Amino acid sequence: MSDLKIQHLLTLTQLLSKGAKYNFVPITTSSLGKSINKSQQAASKHLLELEQDGFIERVTSGKNVSVKITAKGYSEMVKLSSVLRTSLDSAPSFVELKGTLVSGMGEGAYYMSLKGYTKQFKEKLGYIPFPGTLNVKLSKKEHIETVSQFYNRDCILINGFSDEKRTYGWVKCFNAKLNNLIDCELVILERTHHDNSVIELISKINIRKTAKLRDGSSLTIKIPIKS
Repeated sequence: MSDLKIQHLLTLTQLLSKGAKYNFVPITTSSLGKSINKSQQAASKHLLELEQDGFIERVTSGKNVSVKITAKGYSEMVKLSSVLRTSLDSAPSFVELKGTLVSGMGEGAYYMSLKGYTKQFKEKLGYIPFPGTLNVKLSKKEHIETVSQFYNRDCILINGFSDEKRTYGWVKCFNAKLNNLIDCELVILERTHHDNSVIELISKINIRKTAKLRDGSSLTIKIPIKS
């Protein structure tokens, strides 16, 4: 890796944005400091260190100072950009959750069978789920925290509805795969009796029976993330 200091990245980025790759651009340490959220003294020190290390050139005319990024400075920025791009491109494109199978209270079968839901499931998911949800007790705190992001992610939304008895909440559905074998949906419910350590899955099949699962079985759920 280059000897370019981390604290200088914002300074070089700001200079690039002003056209300093090809041109000497006028700069004041006070304006530079504001743009990188540093003091005037810190900005002045950055410019001095960047010049000493051969990353920029400075031309002074009276009180006016102009700065240009050297070929070395630009080359180091390109290298860092390439490393960052590679890291971003290689990042996993899914969220992975781990937990164990637990029994619910049997309410899932009732709710998943309501016509107000089944009609929307058929239209939006392409199938009517097997009555009931598969309940997964997340094993670690970091998995529990990870689930919270799904409240704000794009999803397949099953709208809430009302009948003569009561009002039913929305259901957010996210495509998922269980144990790398079974296609299913992670569902986030507007109303649930579970705490946030338990997630629920639905599928067109009886997952428990098909995968021969029982309470305590270890489960891995992968949810693809669209960028």
